[in-house]
Amino acid sequence: MSQQTKWSQFGTLITVFFFWGFVAASNDILIPVFKKAFNLSQLQSQLVSFAFYIAYTVGSLIYFGISKLIGGDILNRIGYKNGIAVGLIISAIGTLLFYPAANNASFTLMLSALFIVALGFSLQQIAANPLAIVMGDPKTGSQRLSMAGGINNFGTTVGPLLVSIAIFGSVSSGSTVASIESVKIPYLILGLAFIAVAIFFKFSSVPNKIDLEHVAVEEAENDSKVLHKPSVFQYPQLWMGMIGIFVYVGVEVATASNLPEYMRQHLHIETDKIAPFVSLYWASLMIGRWTSSVGAFGVSAAKQKILNFVMPYLAFAVFLIVNTIAQHDISQFYVYAFVIVAMIIGDVLSKGNPARMLLIFSAMGITALIIGMLTSGMVSAFAFISVGLFCSTLWPCIFTLAVAGLGKHTNQGSSLLIMMIMGGGFISVLQGWVASDKILGIQYSYVVGVACFAYLAFYAIRCKNILKAQGIDYDVKVSGGH
Repeated sequence: MSQQTKWSQFGTLITVFFFWGFVAASNDILIPVFKKAFNLSQLQSQLVSFAFYIAYTVGSLIYFGISKLIGGDILNRIGYKNGIAVGLIISAIGTLLFYPAANNASFTLMLSALFIVALGFSLQQIAANPLAIVMGDPKTGSQRLSMAGGINNFGTTVGPLLVSIAIFGSVSSGSTVASIESVKIPYLILGLAFIAVAIFFKFSSVPNKIDLEHVAVEEAENDSKVLHKPSVFQYPQLWMGMIGIFVYVGVEVATASNLPEYMRQHLHIETDKIAPFVSLYWASLMIGRWTSSVGAFGVSAAKQKILNFVMPYLAFAVFLIVNTIAQHDISQFYVYAFVIVAMIIGDVLSKGNPARMLLIFSAMGITALIIGMLTSGMVSAFAFISVGLFCSTLWPCIFTLAVAGLGKHTNQGSSLLIMMIMGGGFISVLQGWVASDKILGIQYSYVVGVACFAYLAFYAIRCKNILKAQGIDYDVKVSGGH
């Protein structure tokens, strides 16, 4: 008997997904601003991404360590809902640090503030991702994660625009001077929002406990094939998935965080005008995630086919509307509607299977990066931006495949996957380093992303066989199809 998605609980849960996206994408506006204000190299400017994403690793290691010390999983002790509330309070403390950091014009304190915000996010993510999977039929767990990711990317779409307006003033003001002081107010407001949502979570109907053993048995076709290993590291789908998360977050973040410098050097677009392009990159993730979440609605196959084409353009319309409100020229982006067709084709071919989707979208990501490196002007810019489309569904695909069949080890597995979000920092710094004119230059530095996608294609093929041996076959299990 398949469960129906618990929409009221899910609606509450996705508020934190919005915040993660809002802050993460806003970093791409802070990077060129800090680079100019603090006179940083491209490598040094990528420390913004590094500080933010390494916090996920530190947070996960703390989680893992405390769980070992107390002889039991933290979330099983304090509860999932409470864990998210605590994570929001930690993030709120981080946003308050922006005030003294801006007053003292301290780059180190700015990095510390971002680190603490992300430290809170790590606890929220460890709790929220398994919750999204179990708030309904586990078979459509990846599609619910895609839906949550779509809300995350609504945050990533509006984040760069709002932070850019906060720093530079309105577009019509013509200001091109980045004021560090002006960072204070938006992050203080964000901190108050974190606290308000923490209180809301505490009194919401989001469950504090979930039965993870039951989920593992439900996933498998044959109970006898469910592995009951003594250690989480004995599940190959997990440790290979950890590398997958590392390189996936790496290519997603590095592509965006190096984009402002690429467009400044090759398209002569200055920092104060970059926001709509960064916004389109993150909106591309929203476009893809809204599309791949269609299966979670429980509608008929015929309606799913219609929604497959409606949802991406609905998401694209959201991008156009918010950029119109922000007074940006949107006519230059209309051609992107044709690029979206490639993503729709990939989604239809995947048929809702996370392993197949991971393989198809990784191949498309490689193609987009190669086009970006070999062309010039807006063709290359849109090629790099379209990487967002092909990264869009990879998180839920990798996460779902990696925790499949883990049972009582699911929380530990989840924390280890969250730990690997540090790839966003390491890969960004690596690309920032090879982007030096003495090495590859900014345009050819995107070969780093090609290598990341190549591993993900390998993982998609290998993991499918690993899970099939454990009685988990997504070709059989995915209902409805895309």
